[in-house]
Amino acid sequence: GDVMTVTAAIAQLRTTDLDGSIRFWTDHMGLAVAFRFRDFYAGTAAGSAVFHLKLADAPDPSVAEVRAAGHFQLYLMTDDAERAAEIARQRHVTIIRDLHETPWSTREFVIEDDQDHTLYVGQGA
Repeated sequence: GDVMTVTAAIAQLRTTDLDGSIRFWTDHMGLAVAFRFRDFYAGTAAGSAVFHLKLADAPDPSVAEVRAAGHFQLYLMTDDAERAAEIARQRHVTIIRDLHETPWSTREFVIEDDQDHTLYVGQGA
């Protein structure tokens, strides 16, 4: 039968400081601002990967639970995890877990953004 065609999936991270989050993603992570809508919404891009930042009155309530349970708010795929980790260190990104091999055949490391979201950066086998 018919199936829905999906051309992209876009995640949204909440922030209590939109300008600060934009600075984190551009200055520390090297992404570009894809768009900005007024003073409460922005999109960031790395190649064809896009995710949004939305200004909120309170911190993301899932941050503590995600951290405690070993989950993530966003997983960023890269073709060179070692180089990505090196760049993150050079740009003073907080690395929560160093680059490591996983039992499911990825190389990944874990960072936090300016809003304490848990972010994995990984390279497939």
